[in-house]
Amino acid sequence: MDATANHADVDFVAVPTPLIDLLDDAARRFAGRPAIDFLGRGQTWGTVADLADRAAAGLQALGVGKGVCVGLCLPNTPYSVILYFAILKVGGTVVNFNPLYTERELAGQIKDSGTRIMVTLDIAMIQAKIGRLVDQGLLDRVIVCSMVAALPLLKALLFRAFKARDLAAVPDGEVYLRFDRLIAGAAKPKPVAIDPVQDIAVLQYTGGTTGTPKAAMLTHANITANIQQVLAANPTIGRGTERIVGILPLFHVFAMTGVMNLGVAIGAELILMPRLDMKLLMATIARKRPTMLPGVPTLYTAICNAAGAGMDLSFIHFCMSGGAPMSLEGMERFQLLSRCPILEGYGLSETSPIVTTTPPDRVKIGSVGRALPGTIVEIRDPDHPEVVLAQGARGEICVRGPQVMRGYYHRPAETAASFVDGALRTGDIGYLDEDGYLFIVDRIKDLILCGGFNVYPRVIEEAAYQHAAVQDAVAIGIPDAYRGQAPKLFVTLRPGAVATEAEILEFLQAHLNRIEIPKTVEIRESLPKTMVGKLSKKELVAEEVAKAQAKV
Repeated sequence: MDATANHADVDFVAVPTPLIDLLDDAARRFAGRPAIDFLGRGQTWGTVADLADRAAAGLQALGVGKGVCVGLCLPNTPYSVILYFAILKVGGTVVNFNPLYTERELAGQIKDSGTRIMVTLDIAMIQAKIGRLVDQGLLDRVIVCSMVAALPLLKALLFRAFKARDLAAVPDGEVYLRFDRLIAGAAKPKPVAIDPVQDIAVLQYTGGTTGTPKAAMLTHANITANIQQVLAANPTIGRGTERIVGILPLFHVFAMTGVMNLGVAIGAELILMPRLDMKLLMATIARKRPTMLPGVPTLYTAICNAAGAGMDLSFIHFCMSGGAPMSLEGMERFQLLSRCPILEGYGLSETSPIVTTTPPDRVKIGSVGRALPGTIVEIRDPDHPEVVLAQGARGEICVRGPQVMRGYYHRPAETAASFVDGALRTGDIGYLDEDGYLFIVDRIKDLILCGGFNVYPRVIEEAAYQHAAVQDAVAIGIPDAYRGQAPKLFVTLRPGAVATEAEILEFLQAHLNRIEIPKTVEIRESLPKTMVGKLSKKELVAEEVAKAQAKV
């Protein structure tokens, strides 16, 4: 039997829909209901929709229209939602930028996308970089949003009093335009016809399946289909009743779809936080009693570690995790607090992003679940991708579905290389079991080539997580004179736990075969993470390469 899986038990057909319809529908159905809570300041769906209309009219006056790229370089704030939909209302294309990127990284994406208008916050750290990019002639207009204006009154006063140095004095003139001036004109933009199938809604930058950062072209239909798929697979999600924690950055594709767009689609209250502060997060959870908490494994672990004795999170009924595998022990700890299972999923920027989710009523430990309704997952031979492998065989995960991107922006050759027989090649290795559940083995690029054998870092990491003292684990390949590469394991320990590197290595010998056993184990205080809290290998790989080169 071929290794192909779909969600055949759910009758599903995606309806191509402009993203702006989500906000218009929320405003019509839930106008007076809470839409956004930002550090204690609330806004209703009617207010958010009105601000988006006014911002759209302002953007239209600046010349933004069909196909014009507008950058969002913002932490999570109400402006993230308002400007996202304002850009889309006038037919523009949103380009998401990470505000923590270096000036060089921002410049690369600005040039590649052709972005000439950028939306930012009046935070000095961001404005210093944006100002230099303006000086280089890379941006024509910068729309500057006020951090203080987004805060509750008391917090705004305290911010001005004690964090004034964090704010940038931004001129309001030919190049820089403050948000309050942007929305001071017409109440609504002139109508623009959106073709959800053809029009690009978002350029989402990603390392992609070939390693070089590039922009995945996501249409309105791609993104709205993904929301429809998630809702079809999770019928218990309510309409107009949910409260979603938005701690994952909205410029990341998981939060863009799984927090913001999903939240708008169901009229949920978005509880937005600009950065991860565990004390503030726990206080916010206690204050708002959220019902939905999309996250990553490190976030759920941090919540467990921060939770006080007897803390009850039973008001949470939906948790969707992505980005990395969740250990069984981590799942069990969180479920004791919340009585809510963590539903693991799988996705990538090129798929808007969600491909699989775990059915709430049938969790399989170690699996990232089943293909979403309307999605087909295939396992193909990486060396002969025209061949679909048998069920249970390990191979490259390939995806078909309405959420799969149009292609990479201005990169036809790389787009062509990323598809086989119409299916997206993900660059991930996995297999499907007899029930159609997907198990991720590893990234193709992360494989450790050890004396002619393929060693999967994830196998080593999962073995390490079985040790009671281990909190985080990352395995990489390091240069080895005899075998070409050898595994090395980096770990952090749980708070209060004690273990030595030798003890962990001895433990692993009972759980791994001889080839998989790490050459060395290194205990660290912390491990590098991405912006969404996913453990990152690239910094560790760079360290080890530098060490090896220094010895030559």
